[in-house]
Amino acid sequence: MKNIQIRLFAAFVTLCVAAPAQAEDLVFDLVNDTNSVLTHFFTSPVGVDDWEGDVFGEQVLNPGETIQLTIADGRTVCEYDMRFEFAGSDTLDTTFDTQDLCELGTYTLEE
Repeated sequence: MKNIQIRLFAAFVTLCVAAPAQAEDLVFDLVNDTNSVLTHFFTSPVGVDDWEGDVFGEQVLNPGETIQLTIADGRTVCEYDMRFEFAGSDTLDTTFDTQDLCELGTYTLEE
């Protein structure tokens, strides 16, 4: 009986140690406080060389608008590179930044 208890305990410890960390969705508000239309928004975890898909898809974020975004890529990282592309601006073409999306509640784009 004691041998079975030891095996059950060992199996339990193995499951606890081997279980992957659960990824949480990263949710934040994106505010366009510029005079230009934000047409594309790309993210990628820091250290990844390629941009992932456009978060916006077919939609845009007009000047003065706010949108709540969710990054649900299944990762357990917080630091993301961000790339913003604007239309109809002489001063804003493509803008880059890096943020901790786990801590970010609101991100405001300004000129």
